[in-house]
Amino acid sequence: MRPIQRFRNFAVGAAALALFWSAQVGSTAAQSSGQQSFVTTKGEGFLLDGKPFRVAGVNNHYLTFGSPGEVTRVLDDATAMGANVVRTFLQPVIGSLDGRVPTIWNSKSTSDSSNLGTKGIYMMSWDPTTKRMVPNDGPDGLQKVDYLIAEAGKRKLKLILAFVDFWAYTGGAQQMNAWYGSSDKYTFFAADPRTRRDYKEWIWHVLSRVNTITGVRYSDDPTIFAWDLANEPDIHPKPLLHDWVSEMSAYVKTLAPKQLVTTGHGNMDQKLSDMNIPSVDFGTWHGYPSYVKISHSDFDARIREYCAIGRNIGKPVILEEFGVPRSDPDQANAYQTWLNTIATSDCGGWVVWRLVSTQDSGLYPQDDYDKFDIHNDGGPAWQALRAAALKFQ
Repeated sequence: MRPIQRFRNFAVGAAALALFWSAQVGSTAAQSSGQQSFVTTKGEGFLLDGKPFRVAGVNNHYLTFGSPGEVTRVLDDATAMGANVVRTFLQPVIGSLDGRVPTIWNSKSTSDSSNLGTKGIYMMSWDPTTKRMVPNDGPDGLQKVDYLIAEAGKRKLKLILAFVDFWAYTGGAQQMNAWYGSSDKYTFFAADPRTRRDYKEWIWHVLSRVNTITGVRYSDDPTIFAWDLANEPDIHPKPLLHDWVSEMSAYVKTLAPKQLVTTGHGNMDQKLSDMNIPSVDFGTWHGYPSYVKISHSDFDARIREYCAIGRNIGKPVILEEFGVPRSDPDQANAYQTWLNTIATSDCGGWVVWRLVSTQDSGLYPQDDYDKFDIHNDGGPAWQALRAAALKFQ
């Protein structure tokens, strides 16, 4: 805040100049967000500008550390598919910059972005001197998120952003545990008061941040549809999960009351129990039939069951991750069936795992393990997803 000025003429001039610059920033902010409005909830559905808003979305895991070209190609392909929502995580997380506290994942990988070559980019690190989490506000840190938000806003895409990944692929909550020497995967992060403090400080820092491109505070940006507390916070035991979600979702709501909050939980076996927490605006679940050894028809029945839970509670439900490997000859038919079920069952929508675009090499990334990657290639899976997305426009 500026000090009070002694001289009236100077004060008038300063006020006029401030008003001018405020108008310029406001104009830039409005342009960057494409004059978007905030998504809200009503019963088991979402609203945008007073009209029903059904989520047809894509996941992508490298949007916070890919090159500008890799980021915009994903956003352009999402638009080409007819998607209206893109989901990603605020990552990577590392140890200390001086190496005294180790980074527990391969941050030096030279792989492409899709295969977790992060090129030295990180969102937060550990300071062993102050023994505190340190956000990275630089061009190799949160300015990458600034760019993502600005580019999504230009395309009128909404974002679901997870504050952290629970898993250790690029550090995530497991790296935050390791700052304190813990390798306890499921309990320490939510139980230890120090990691709870670090996590809340990270939330405050992110939501208070002003985008260096658009001039819009993150908590005031309608491009951000919702915040996941984490990607798949698989916290045990269940009472600890409930306590952590209750505290953290309420905290986010105090800092970002215009935006929606959800857990990002996989919820495949927990029947959306976290939806009963008042500060959780909608439910999420993640489903991969090939992982849990159920048929496509059984998964379709699970979709109907979870949509019904949302109706009974009176909150929207999103199938926030799902996938069928491309090696399955019935992939496209499964997508068509499931997404039609969502469209006709008053569910909040879907976000497929995962849309990837060409890397800077000019090639699509290799996906020889899960085989869930979706490409803008005109193939049967792409056509099924695009047709389903266009139904929600």
